[in-house]
Amino acid sequence: MQFTITIPQGLPEMTVKELLEEHFLIPRKIRHFLRIKKHVLVNQHPINWQSQVHPADVITLIFDEEDYPQKSILMGNASLVEELYQDEHITIVNKPEGMKTHANEPTELALLNHVSAYVGNTCYVVHRLDKETSGAVLFAKNPFILPILNRLLENKEISREYWALVQGAFPQKRQIYTDKIGRDRHDRRKRLVDNKNGQYAETHISKLKEFENKTLVSCQLKTGRTHQIRVHLAHHGYPIIGDPLYNPQKAKRLMLHAHRLTFTHPFTLEKISVEVSSQSFEKGLI
Repeated sequence: MQFTITIPQGLPEMTVKELLEEHFLIPRKIRHFLRIKKHVLVNQHPINWQSQVHPADVITLIFDEEDYPQKSILMGNASLVEELYQDEHITIVNKPEGMKTHANEPTELALLNHVSAYVGNTCYVVHRLDKETSGAVLFAKNPFILPILNRLLENKEISREYWALVQGAFPQKRQIYTDKIGRDRHDRRKRLVDNKNGQYAETHISKLKEFENKTLVSCQLKTGRTHQIRVHLAHHGYPIIGDPLYNPQKAKRLMLHAHRLTFTHPFTLEKISVEVSSQSFEKGLI
């Protein structure tokens, strides 16, 4: 693999060593290979590890197979992928409801397999959606950028906005839930509010539109617990319509949709904001 990255305006001046270690998060072993093989170029010239890099400098990184061994997965069906955004390093796609983000078995096909077939090489999941949830999902197209995106996610620098259609008239214009979430000991598929032993979870809710005995709300995740939005809303008496675990009833689908994904691209510092509609979700609002 070879990548060429132009240092953007706004990135602080730093040494090549600092760039690779602190900004690109390249593991120590791989940095060692890059240095001894002289596989880091600045403006097409080999450099000293302590050289400064500046905005508009062109960084070339050359990775061998021993740096990032090729990971192989079963390729899926590229025609099932709806692309929302793509560049050399990442792709964002619209996951349909009823499809897993990634497979649990090597022979199983899921969105990751279909995206890998669409891109032409093995991709990597940055964050996942529940099988029943539709909407925007971010994938890394190579193992180089994966830890950088994971850090953005951990630092809450990837904003994820969901739309949910809930049962009942949601009273507040805005609401923040901070209930801790833990496992349900009686049903391994489920989670529940457990303020004694659970993990901290924070969900910001905004009311968008009211219907007869149901409300469309926007939900922003500040943490990423399993079933977080579903558990918080159900616990406070506003379960999501069509939720098979927390609000069993006849419905065409779980009315939860990842509507918007926003973050700053780590290599260009460009703001990436992708919105995605869903016909099956919008039909459920009628």
